[in-house]
Amino acid sequence: MSDTVVVGLDIGGTSTRATALTLTGRRVGTGRAGGGNPTSHGAQRAAVELLTALRAALADLDPARVVAGTIGLAGAARLLADPAGRAAFDRAWHDAGLRCPYAVHGDALVAYASGTAALDGTVLVAGTGAITAQVHELRLDRIADGHGWLLGDAGSGFWLGREAVRRLLADLDAGRAPGALATTVLTELLGSADIAAHPRDTVDATIQVVTRRPPIELARLAPLVVDAATDGDPVATALISEAAAHLADSVSRIRPADAVTPVVLGGGLLTANTPLAAAVRAEIARQWPDTPLCTAGDGAVAAAWLAARELPEVTDPAALHARLFATT
Repeated sequence: MSDTVVVGLDIGGTSTRATALTLTGRRVGTGRAGGGNPTSHGAQRAAVELLTALRAALADLDPARVVAGTIGLAGAARLLADPAGRAAFDRAWHDAGLRCPYAVHGDALVAYASGTAALDGTVLVAGTGAITAQVHELRLDRIADGHGWLLGDAGSGFWLGREAVRRLLADLDAGRAPGALATTVLTELLGSADIAAHPRDTVDATIQVVTRRPPIELARLAPLVVDAATDGDPVATALISEAAAHLADSVSRIRPADAVTPVVLGGGLLTANTPLAAAVRAEIARQWPDTPLCTAGDGAVAAAWLAARELPEVTDPAALHARLFATT
């Protein structure tokens, strides 16, 4: 088992990470590359980043030692439905020297597996977007939200950024002096917190700046909301409470009221020590008091574990999970 290697990849919109691990839990290679989400970058670009990360992770290894791999991917459904995209991934896998099979799973399942080895449970991910899923036998079962910025992702980073701008515009419309959050947002968007002699001019300028950019860029304002809430700003605190309620509601849509299986929290807004993470934890503990709450960990390691647990020599996947995550 010390010679057997599995490879896991965690591919997102901003980075691609690869990890090579032995079944004893020893990390024998890592690699990193740029964003590889085929939805936002295209499958061909994603395949290039995949190959870059794989080559780095396998630099000191004989690829023949690798017996299985898993790719955790934001946009997995799109890739699996695109023969040309899947062929590009196959070529990248082969060009890295790998001859073993690999599986592709959505990033929500990988986030779940990075927090627990339990076969059944719930995962809630809140980053730029937001999605909740029930997991059954380590397969995604029912899913709530994840509908994208236009139709859903309530409580996500995009949602927080958009709502912060809407609160700013409401203040300007009403002639109210902007509070701490609104001032910060205005400065971020326009470079200054100064209000024009005619406030409508500032409203129009704000709208123009926002609408000239891709809508998803509103998510970059989310840290401003989190920071303002940490400092006690009442508008930001209210937004955090509303976001937590939205996220908890998405869990309640698909999670039975009497469930005691684990809930894994993933995504940058829920894995860091943020007011939103604390509010979501409190709400889940209130609704499911007997539920173990777990925090998502290293997605590349989780992907490697998903690959390894299918191997015949792995007789205790939970123990392997503990070994692998003890090294991260």
